[in-house]
Amino acid sequence: MTLPTDLLDLATRIAREAGDLAARRRREGLEIATKSVAADIVTAADKEVEAFIRAELERERPDDGFYGEESAAQESRSGITWVVDPIDGTVNYAYGIPAWAVSIAAVEGSADPATWTAVAGVVYNPVSGEMFRASRGGGAWLAGDRLSVTADVGAAGGLVATGFGYDPATHEPTLALLGRVMPIARDIRRIGAASLDLASVASGRVDAYYEKGTHPWDHAAGVLLVEEAGGMVGGAPGGRPGAGMVIAAGPGFYGRIADVLAPEL
Repeated sequence: MTLPTDLLDLATRIAREAGDLAARRRREGLEIATKSVAADIVTAADKEVEAFIRAELERERPDDGFYGEESAAQESRSGITWVVDPIDGTVNYAYGIPAWAVSIAAVEGSADPATWTAVAGVVYNPVSGEMFRASRGGGAWLAGDRLSVTADVGAAGGLVATGFGYDPATHEPTLALLGRVMPIARDIRRIGAASLDLASVASGRVDAYYEKGTHPWDHAAGVLLVEEAGGMVGGAPGGRPGAGMVIAAGPGFYGRIADVLAPEL
């Protein structure tokens, strides 16, 4: 039987090498193309880094499935599927903003966040050198420090992270939703990478995170980080993190933000 810690060690090694590759390509120059809309971009590095991660996983664990942002899915024969975002925060990456990450998660089950159970996950920011790691039942860690979500949010409200979609048609409802959240927020942070937002919840750097329109590879590793740091996660569809909504916070604040977001679930 494969232990979550074995999967975590593999994800850690590959994420570090993939992140270093992405950073090297960033220094060498960018090739940028448009995806769904003009603001939604992909770089040649996104595709190269995902190909690298996929090849390493196939070499080490050929029976596992794969579900990534930039290439076709592969079904699992082992019961384990790897969910990968090679460069989360591509716009930050393209602009030279030091807030982007490699996100790798190993999940039991299919590549469907409504049914899978994440067992290991890493979020690696090559610019800062920070490697956030978690395994099911083993806690969440940054270097040698065990992570813990915010224990208490005072009268000033929570520091809340969120994100906006690329489609201009989503901007007005997104801003309206933000207006509903503001009365319980100390302030808002817009980092631009869902995996780092979730890692920030897990480490207590922000008190909560919510966002509509994310993809499974955006949150697979980060959700496990939050859970293993003692936090709560939810969303939609079906009350689980998904395209309809991702919500993450410490137990002391989760109910407040979930109540505000309830009409969206």
